[in-house]
Amino acid sequence: MNKKLMLIDGNSIAYRAFFALPLLNNDKGIHTNAVYGFTTMLMKVLEDEKPTHVLVAFDAGKTTFRHKTFAEYKGGRQKTPPELSEQFPFIRELLDAYGIERYELENYEADDIIGTLAVKAAEEGFEVKVISGDKDLTQLATKEVTVGITRKGITDIEVYTPAHIMEKYGLTPEQIIDMKGLMGDQSDNIPGVPGVGEKTAIKLLKQFPTLEELLENIDQVGGKKLKENLTEFKEQAVMSKELATITTEAPIEVAIDKLLFEGYDTEKLTAVFKELGFNSLLAKLDGEGTETATEAMLDVPFQTVESITDDLFAIENSLYIEILEDNYFTAEIAGFGLSNEHGNFYLPTDLVLQSAAFKKWAEDETKKKWVYDAKRSVVALKRHEINLQGIDFDLLLVSYLLNPSESTDDFAGVAKRHNYTDVETDEAVYGKGAKKKVAEGDILAEHLARKAVGIASLYDPCLQELEQNEQTELFYELELPLALILAKMEYTGIKVDVQRLKEMKKEIGDRLAEIEAKIYRLAGETFNINSPKQLGVILFENLGLPVIKKTKTGYSTAADVLEKLEPEHEIIKEILDYRQLGKLQSTYIEGLLKVVHQETDKVHTRFNQALTSTGRLSSIDPNLQNIPIRLEEGRKIRQAFIPSQEDWVLFAADYSQIELRVLADIAKDEKLIEAFTNNMDIHTKTAMDVFHVAPDEVTSNMRRQAKAVNFGIVYGISDYGLSQSLGITRKEAGQFINRYLESFPGVKDYMDDIIADAREKGFVETLLHRRRYIPEITSRNFNLRSFAERTAMNTPIQGSAADIIKKAMIDMAARLEKEGLQTRLLLQVHDELIFEAPKDEIDILKEIVPDVMEHALKLNVPLKVEYSYGASWYDAK
Repeated sequence: MNKKLMLIDGNSIAYRAFFALPLLNNDKGIHTNAVYGFTTMLMKVLEDEKPTHVLVAFDAGKTTFRHKTFAEYKGGRQKTPPELSEQFPFIRELLDAYGIERYELENYEADDIIGTLAVKAAEEGFEVKVISGDKDLTQLATKEVTVGITRKGITDIEVYTPAHIMEKYGLTPEQIIDMKGLMGDQSDNIPGVPGVGEKTAIKLLKQFPTLEELLENIDQVGGKKLKENLTEFKEQAVMSKELATITTEAPIEVAIDKLLFEGYDTEKLTAVFKELGFNSLLAKLDGEGTETATEAMLDVPFQTVESITDDLFAIENSLYIEILEDNYFTAEIAGFGLSNEHGNFYLPTDLVLQSAAFKKWAEDETKKKWVYDAKRSVVALKRHEINLQGIDFDLLLVSYLLNPSESTDDFAGVAKRHNYTDVETDEAVYGKGAKKKVAEGDILAEHLARKAVGIASLYDPCLQELEQNEQTELFYELELPLALILAKMEYTGIKVDVQRLKEMKKEIGDRLAEIEAKIYRLAGETFNINSPKQLGVILFENLGLPVIKKTKTGYSTAADVLEKLEPEHEIIKEILDYRQLGKLQSTYIEGLLKVVHQETDKVHTRFNQALTSTGRLSSIDPNLQNIPIRLEEGRKIRQAFIPSQEDWVLFAADYSQIELRVLADIAKDEKLIEAFTNNMDIHTKTAMDVFHVAPDEVTSNMRRQAKAVNFGIVYGISDYGLSQSLGITRKEAGQFINRYLESFPGVKDYMDDIIADAREKGFVETLLHRRRYIPEITSRNFNLRSFAERTAMNTPIQGSAADIIKKAMIDMAARLEKEGLQTRLLLQVHDELIFEAPKDEIDILKEIVPDVMEHALKLNVPLKVEYSYGASWYDAK
């Protein structure tokens, strides 16, 4: 048998997991993100590598033998966050349940334990795999030892072999230590040689193979300053190499044959997972000698239906429709699951779509249907001329309302959140990526039957939780009716002028060529504008612009950096425009052309109703929420959206400053209420109160600053955020916010009260009782707590604004039907509704649209709606 030893750097992986994942809490308030990340990494590497022997090494303490060489070794490191410290006992408990040995050694680091065991195991004929987040361990790579370094997150691992190290650095693994001696390591407070970074170190080591040889030949090194530094800091370099060297001779008292990994103890591991609240990981327990997730599930008896008759259905039915592709407007239906008082069934697609009995039942409003994703279900059947009626429960939407912060569209994930584990993930059944395919026979049949049973099983507990949260009305009177309206909007789609889009593509292409030529002229040479490295050289070396921020690879040319540099040189504006136009071209023009339906010349965007934490809708394929309008070319994209019939127009209605009006209502601030009630310009009013001036004394700059702080308050802006927005100092921004809060005491009281409320309850609510849980509000981490406080302040405002426009959509659909109009609602974009309508209905719309939207919800201030119409979306703005 091939022997394979896996050595895991416990501290490194735990730290990586902690900072890679958001803070998570279980129901006991214990932080679990590091344990969760550690566990997912462990599961993945055990499955991928299948080791015969495993050990996890931990640091024994802060002091090691290296501190005798250099007292400041690892000095300056921030104290381990208590939220992480409290998780280490659970990581050790987890390893015990897995049957994995763990080891730590006084005066040594985990690296030294790993280095010693790696060499010893290789000598004994083992294949060795090291897992860490610390690249220092790459020095251990040999023919027998490979080193896996975690990259993004904790499950993406880059494998270092001697060949890979040579390809990446042009060095051998042994030279990694020399490189560290030269460049040092800031994270470990290893000083190295001043002025020597990674590139210089690699260059020197290609000339002189070792640090010692380099230091003996300093006179052959090019560069006066570099020579001086190498000479002056010679001893420091030698010491730094010594500090960076992992010992392979630590006095370890553990025999490698005792590290045998024979699989985990299912009972112990299940108990740990349940204690930590890792319900999603329970289904993945399929180790040797253990019961698989499928075997552990309840036996679900089902039958495959061979003919559909009326008596198959009951008064209440759980229906699951399987569509494997994200774009359900074009995707085919894979099959149906049905569960009711008569039993559990799998219904083949062809049988269903040809069945008059199924169509009759589906369109019967008196036969209640419990589904998963009502909108998707309605659109999928509508494509086959079946109008699904009588939906009474939507597991996806209800689960989203119960906790919007944990939104997912994965059925198994949603079910497990409500402690239903008797269904496998789609990935487990169908595979993923290129290997994904529809399961066949009983595998597909049972999977869909289980999903239907899952919906039925969760009906009562989910509705009870809705009732406890006072959210029953929110579901039945807002979200569920809205899902049916959105389904109709998605199916209807919006017409696109394909020829106009193609013309825009050419126009933007020509404009990009002009800007490119101008950039080259201003730079004095040609270069790759899309290369941050080349652009950095042009801006900061050739043109001598001030360096604002540096990255590991050179100068930062991020958008925020360029915006600060805009006054410095005219090339900056051209680069910003070039980037925006390039994004317009690739993301929006070409993106739209890809998703236009060939038969109808329409796009059928899909609205995400169960995604955002605030309750806002978003859209995808195409995303119509984020078409950039800073440039005229961006605004012109809306010219391509047109009515679907001749002599029709597009009619757009937009809420004016809805979030500020909601703020005035929630905060009950008298000055804000008075301003909106008297139809004053709110930004001018704010400037008057903050700067203590009369209306005619408000300058454009005062109004601009007032506008920034008005909307900043809505989004919980900090003094730093406002300073960046207005280009003023942080102190000035803080003073401005303080003056604002003094001027509007109701807002100040609201902010204080909502934070206190969130701390007490753990969540905040909108006017219609939409909840958002904010566990970080009690965090000891200042940054997390500050973010949570801003979230607590802005969620009731943004969420209530979202509720209002959703209510307006429902009321508007009812009013259009009552009036017998042909007008159709096509899109919702932020605070705007877009309709298409015959020209002869415009005068009616001018009356009823503002009336309906302005009375969607009664506030202490009036809601205001502005409208316009025209031959395209662009003309309707």
